[in-house]
Amino acid sequence: MNLLFLPSQRTALIIGNSAYSSGSLKNPVNDASDMAAMLKKLGFSVTLKQNTNQQEMDESIREFGRQLKRTRGVGLFFYPGHGIQIGGVNYLLPVNARIEKESDVRFRSVDADMVLAEMENAENRLNVYILDACRDNPFSRSFRNAARGLATVSNAPAGTFISYSTRANQVARDGEGRNSPYTKALLENIAKPELIINDVFINVRTKVKKETGQVPWEMSSLEGRFYFTQQSDELEQRKAALEPEKQEITLEKQELETQKALYAEREQLAAEQRKLEVKRQQLAMAKRPSQPSTGETARDGRFIAYSNGTVLDTQTNLMWAGKDNGSNINWVNAKSYCENYRGGGYTDWRMPMQDELAGLYDNTKTYKSACGLDVHLTELIRLNCAWGWASETRGSDAAYFNFYSGERYWDLQSYVYYYRALPVRSGK
Repeated sequence: MNLLFLPSQRTALIIGNSAYSSGSLKNPVNDASDMAAMLKKLGFSVTLKQNTNQQEMDESIREFGRQLKRTRGVGLFFYPGHGIQIGGVNYLLPVNARIEKESDVRFRSVDADMVLAEMENAENRLNVYILDACRDNPFSRSFRNAARGLATVSNAPAGTFISYSTRANQVARDGEGRNSPYTKALLENIAKPELIINDVFINVRTKVKKETGQVPWEMSSLEGRFYFTQQSDELEQRKAALEPEKQEITLEKQELETQKALYAEREQLAAEQRKLEVKRQQLAMAKRPSQPSTGETARDGRFIAYSNGTVLDTQTNLMWAGKDNGSNINWVNAKSYCENYRGGGYTDWRMPMQDELAGLYDNTKTYKSACGLDVHLTELIRLNCAWGWASETRGSDAAYFNFYSGERYWDLQSYVYYYRALPVRSGK
């Protein structure tokens, strides 16, 4: 049996609360306004309330009940915002709620069952009750017996479809974009003309679970097929004739989605295995002896030069490139140069820290660099100029070390004047 309703028989109340004095939320007002716009397109008469206090919520719900009593059609209630449970009873929090202890909740918030009571009193044909309200409990530290999320509704009137953004006693995400993950998925599916209400929320659950791990939950006592979009009798009759074929296709689609999900899981496992293999290879390379396999070419105190262009500092066990990049370079390009350097066949080169560069400085040693400045450094490591970039940053600045003066400095990352890149790696 298909449940069809005229536009005048579709009534919705939407309350979105974000601006809490404690535990403010970003998305509920967006979720409420976007859902209100969508339901208006679908033929609903919509009352939208945002950032409401307790009295406004109470009056809005009572007026909603009176409207349902007049239309006797379909009623829809949607609430994004803070919701908590105390003793198995769910409460919706007004933005001005002053909750100092657990007992305050009953008197300074709205019992979520009030909406269901108004629906039952209206004796209308169908009700949809949607709570995206399990985002967290901002007052949980003040409660002795704080419970996560919302409790399961047990006294809804017949002909009611109930949906939570997550299962009982669990917390839902507010979301990083404009809408919560649950509301975003609902907006994407609610206007699809081929979907009955059950399929809409199956799609929502599938999407939200896949993207976040959060599992939306529904309960229903509907006795017919309800579409959020308004369908003509002729179209419904055609659909009824095609129902057996549609059911078969639906099963095939579900099977396909199941196979796709399994394939995605296998691909994810394979990707994780590849990452583990890369890590194993990196660990194996890191465990290789610190000494290069090529022959030694020169020594200068604690420094040993090798024929593969590397210089080992036996005091710190750091391995250095035997020369810098050879020209002026900004910090970003210097970092990339160091990380992509492959001297000696190693792949774990990096940009040095300021202290590591300072550890090379030796005012007892001097040679003339290509830019004309004296460099106080072992001659086994050749710099074309006296300044070397370091890895530390603060805002748009980056650290560098001056081998002419032996001092540490900071400058804009974008500057290239006389700065050089000298790669380093651990010899361990």
